[in-house]
Amino acid sequence: MAGDGNRLRRWLKDAAAKAGFAGVYVTDATLPPETGARLNDFVADGRQGDMAWLAETAPRRASPAAMWPEARSAIVLTMNYGPDHDPMDNLAARDRGNVSVYARGRDYHDVIKGRLKQLAGQFAAKSGSNVKVFVDTAPLMEKPLAAKAGAGWQGKHTNLVSRENGSWLFLGTILTSAELAADSAETDHCGTCRKCLDACPTDAFPAPYQLDARRCISYLTIEHKGQIPAEFRAAIGNRIFGCDDCLAVCPWNKYAERAAEAKFHGPGEMPPLASLLALDDAAFRKMFAGGPVRRAGHHRFIRNVLVAVGNSGDAGLVPAAAALLGHDSPLVRGMAVWALRRLLDEDDCQALCSRHAPHEGDATVLAEWG
Repeated sequence: MAGDGNRLRRWLKDAAAKAGFAGVYVTDATLPPETGARLNDFVADGRQGDMAWLAETAPRRASPAAMWPEARSAIVLTMNYGPDHDPMDNLAARDRGNVSVYARGRDYHDVIKGRLKQLAGQFAAKSGSNVKVFVDTAPLMEKPLAAKAGAGWQGKHTNLVSRENGSWLFLGTILTSAELAADSAETDHCGTCRKCLDACPTDAFPAPYQLDARRCISYLTIEHKGQIPAEFRAAIGNRIFGCDDCLAVCPWNKYAERAAEAKFHGPGEMPPLASLLALDDAAFRKMFAGGPVRRAGHHRFIRNVLVAVGNSGDAGLVPAAAALLGHDSPLVRGMAVWALRRLLDEDDCQALCSRHAPHEGDATVLAEWG
């Protein structure tokens, strides 16, 4: 039986590599009690913000077996999505919108899930066991599970870090009824380093290994449904979808290589803010078809672009921003006012807003005047 298990593991390693995965790791389908306890503390403090599903699914997230009682083992697969340059360099191009590295190419859910399903089907046929696949779309705590399996460790920024691939890792998981020999968990190699914590523009880490999503730029530009709080707007800079700062500064990235999967390669240059402001819903969907950016939706995306416009210092963007004062979405109208107030003096801005705003006494617009 042990020989069969070893042959299965060798096959799994070879098959995963052929499918484009950087590594494959195995652990039992359980998580220690403190994992669920930390999640409960996170929710109790309200740090999940608009992500209500985290509270609703917390009991099932506490352990893979709580979601699927038949699960005995977890097969964790990693795929590298490393950029070909330091993404921090993009922050200096204030006339362009900066998109998080993970979202510049094809949606990783689509790329990974298809290969994961094929691999899981082959594994099920060889092992005679049942399987379920997950790619960040179910109440499964993939990062703690990956750390337990030895794929890396959760750094002080709460993301997974690998000695081979740094911070640039996508995860996919196969839960199976098969009982497989487990790999050893990885040791935490962060040491005294706190570069990720110090790099955060909005101080989203109350303490090492803790995140307050409500202050995180990735949360604010992707998940948050309301207006972005004024206290964070200047710090967002030109980030229009996500943020890479805490990942990009990790010293372990010196071992990372560019993504082997061409579908994760993004454009060589970030899009100009002027062209992004002109996108209507149809053009937005077409431009970002097949990629994660569509997840924000058109109105929230334009809200984000207007934050970048306000931080650009480019008065040439005033006419395009002013044209959005009459937009249907209060998110867009309000942020257009904020952007214009950053680019114009108070009198000119008030006169411009008065001419363009179609709704007298618009509460959204008035709120931005304070």
